[in-house]
Amino acid sequence: MKEKVLIIDDEVHIVELLKFNLETAGYEALCSYDGFDGFIKAKEEKPDLILLDWMLPNISGIEVLKKLRQDSDMRNIPVIMLTAKNMESDKVEGLEVGADDYITKPFSIKELLARITSVMRRYSILSKGEGEILSAGKLKLNLSKHEVTLDDSKVDLTLKEFELLRLLLQNKGKVLSRNFLLDEIWGYEYYGETRTVDVHIRYLRKKLEEAGAHDKYIETIRGVGYKIDL
Repeated sequence: MKEKVLIIDDEVHIVELLKFNLETAGYEALCSYDGFDGFIKAKEEKPDLILLDWMLPNISGIEVLKKLRQDSDMRNIPVIMLTAKNMESDKVEGLEVGADDYITKPFSIKELLARITSVMRRYSILSKGEGEILSAGKLKLNLSKHEVTLDDSKVDLTLKEFELLRLLLQNKGKVLSRNFLLDEIWGYEYYGETRTVDVHIRYLRKKLEEAGAHDKYIETIRGVGYKIDL
């Protein structure tokens, strides 16, 4: 079965170009030309990946991304932002909301296809956990079920939060730098944009606290990064 890629972009010529090249590369390409329709189509089709333009009619791409990450059925669909916005602050905003990658227009089709392959590979590796359970105290992460529990109560995490916790647990006792975490989880290095790691760590800590965590599971090593050492 072909992997499905949903293109959400209001520029018809870009959609047609992407559709042609995706289908040539062996993907099934689905198309949408505005934010509202794109969100509905994502809900109906459950694509394997979404290419999402920032500037869209009806609902902006960043708002679509927020809705995707808030929806329990779609929060783990990988999203690559396609946009003419190239300011560092825009990239950070997209990453903080939950984009898996970010590519500015105009872009190379060859580079975009490579990015798609990279993102899908990371998701595939994560989804094919071999039943391994990682733990620290009362906190447990089940790779095959993609599930996190604290004292046997489920903790609802986004994919990025899950990946952060997985890396920290797999390297328990070791300090992981922000650059390492950024490179491992976002696929390649966003130099100078490590703030997005801090934001996701903050969200992760908050969810653990809301789930009843009394221990400080994630320790900040000032000027370096983070570790779990329970």
